[in-house]
Amino acid sequence: MVNFGKKLMANQVQEWEKYYINYKLMKKQVKQYVQQMEEGAKDRRRVLKEFSRMLDDQIEKTVLFFLEQQGIIAHRIQELGEERTILLEHPEISKLSNLREAYIEVGHDLLKLLRFVDMNATGIRKILKKFDKRFGYKFTDYYLSTRSNHPYSQIQQVFKHVGIAAVVGALSRNLVELQEHQGSYLSLYDQPSTAMVVQDPVIILIQASVEKLTRSTNFLKFLGQHALIQEAEEHVDERRYHFVSLLLNLVNTFLYMVNTYIIVPTADDYSMSLGAAATVCGIIIGSMAVAQVFSSVYFSAWSNKSYFRPLVFSSIVLFLGNVLYALAYDLDSLTILLIGRLMCGMGSARAVNRRYISDCVPNEIRMQASAGFVSASALGMACGPALAGLLQINFKLYWLTINQDTLPGWVMAFAWLAYLIWLWISFKEPVRDTEVKNSSPDDARHVDAEALESGLNQPLLKDSEQKQNVDGDEECNASEDGPKESHKPATSMASAYRLLTPSVKVQLLIYFMLKYAMEILLSESSVVTSYYFKWSTGPVAIFLAVLGLTVLPVNAVVGTYISNMFEDRKILLGSEILVLLGILLSFKVTSTYTVPQYVSSALITFVAAEVLEGVNLNLLSQVMSSRLARGTYNGGLLSTEAGTLARVVADGTITLAGYLGESRLLNVTLLPSLLICVGSIIATLLTYNTMY
Repeated sequence: MVNFGKKLMANQVQEWEKYYINYKLMKKQVKQYVQQMEEGAKDRRRVLKEFSRMLDDQIEKTVLFFLEQQGIIAHRIQELGEERTILLEHPEISKLSNLREAYIEVGHDLLKLLRFVDMNATGIRKILKKFDKRFGYKFTDYYLSTRSNHPYSQIQQVFKHVGIAAVVGALSRNLVELQEHQGSYLSLYDQPSTAMVVQDPVIILIQASVEKLTRSTNFLKFLGQHALIQEAEEHVDERRYHFVSLLLNLVNTFLYMVNTYIIVPTADDYSMSLGAAATVCGIIIGSMAVAQVFSSVYFSAWSNKSYFRPLVFSSIVLFLGNVLYALAYDLDSLTILLIGRLMCGMGSARAVNRRYISDCVPNEIRMQASAGFVSASALGMACGPALAGLLQINFKLYWLTINQDTLPGWVMAFAWLAYLIWLWISFKEPVRDTEVKNSSPDDARHVDAEALESGLNQPLLKDSEQKQNVDGDEECNASEDGPKESHKPATSMASAYRLLTPSVKVQLLIYFMLKYAMEILLSESSVVTSYYFKWSTGPVAIFLAVLGLTVLPVNAVVGTYISNMFEDRKILLGSEILVLLGILLSFKVTSTYTVPQYVSSALITFVAAEVLEGVNLNLLSQVMSSRLARGTYNGGLLSTEAGTLARVVADGTITLAGYLGESRLLNVTLLPSLLICVGSIIATLLTYNTMY
């Protein structure tokens, strides 16, 4: 095997030798730390502090030199540009040829600089991985999460190439000008981009190097992280991917969200028709979430063995649950209605949908699939109430009553039956990992190429595991391995919880808070608007549908613009304050309660909560332990459980508050939201400096 330290020495530019990270020194220091800890000379806290400082210094040295060289190259291009301007006015073939060679020489120097960055980035990954292995401690997660966006840290400068992109653009443009590709166009910017391909291989090499080091952050990436679907640690074999199967998972997500919210506008009316109070709608709506708390766990475990069977089971249970929900009216049984809703919750296969995208969708389209998951959820959330508003029918079919209360159940039952048939015909069970490992070695030749494409936000965290055997570094020897348990997925909810840092725990609290506030707003909307404004099912359905339709535009604005202007933690805190403001405005403090007050406060609360959810999950996807990226008890399950528990508590609060009377329902249910929101803001401020 080739030692990475030796490879670094062999491939480094000699005149830049002192600016590379001192991999040999850090490797030696790691060994000394192990010995000192075994002898009791140093504790873990001191080791972490000293090694962090050493790594900070090494990275800063490399980054400052990189910026200096980048400036030198930019200055050379500027000087050549002045010479080019003069030559284009009075062309001389020999001088133009010399000028072009000068530009190409600059290109080779730029390529040399990019290789310098690549070698140092690989060295950082290697030493972080070595430290983790030797100590059995996820130092990588801590180091990157505390420095990824910190204003004093230089770690992201190794991967942010705004300046490099400008240099590459200037170099390419000038070479195009010299090759006279303009033709009849007024300028090269008017001609097709395909005509701007520079034949010289140096530009192709530079572009390949830049693509290898960075991938720009955009709305799609933000939306994908909103789903908390973490990137797989290994390359996904393309034989596991099947487009129709992915589509079926997204349709499952959409239908489940429709199923969840289609009853919200009519739940109060349904409960009264069965002889219960209108506020029992909280139990009716929340019973689905109660069952989902348990279903998320067994579906997550089931997806370790199969994707098809849990989806079939989900469809059957949801079909039966909706039939029972619809039949409860003619059977005059609140118990049957609640059993139906509990069965619907037991059919929640969102854990399977997330897992399929994480495990079976190729790396290059996983972000699009993740964004599709979020979009399907948002669309379902909006379509559910809207569909309920259209089902204003009342007639008898034999002995069955078809009206606004029962139709949501019948419509969803037929939808799940049709989905089950489509699933049975079209779904393709993916090739399991054991089958992939037994396949020809030639099938894995592209793994290295995929591993080299590191993301802008999390380049070290995502690639540290993928590249563990690249270059044959001796640090991968079994003799140096730390405890295997330190790299395995969590095996229980308790072990998963122990992997959470204080800041991640706060982010889960924030997720609980926003889901609680949103559930209170949505679930009691029909009761509140009926009591204060005399709204019927139609206006309530339109109101809820409009709220749901704000999800994608809000995430588009945040993902495209706001997240590029402010740090995530600043957006997080600002969104929490807006949620607090929306809750405060919702309280009834005067003798009258108007539609403008209710609608505006609800809009502020819902939109702010949506922004908060996207940013919060975006942060979680970056800093949550990599051990929570796989297995049954993964990060997606933890967030689902936190959100589902919030919905259960919120819906229970609505029903309990109903015993005090509908006149007090609004303020009584808003009070816990207010207290939890204030608590989450305080917790955010206490952990603000660790939220990166």
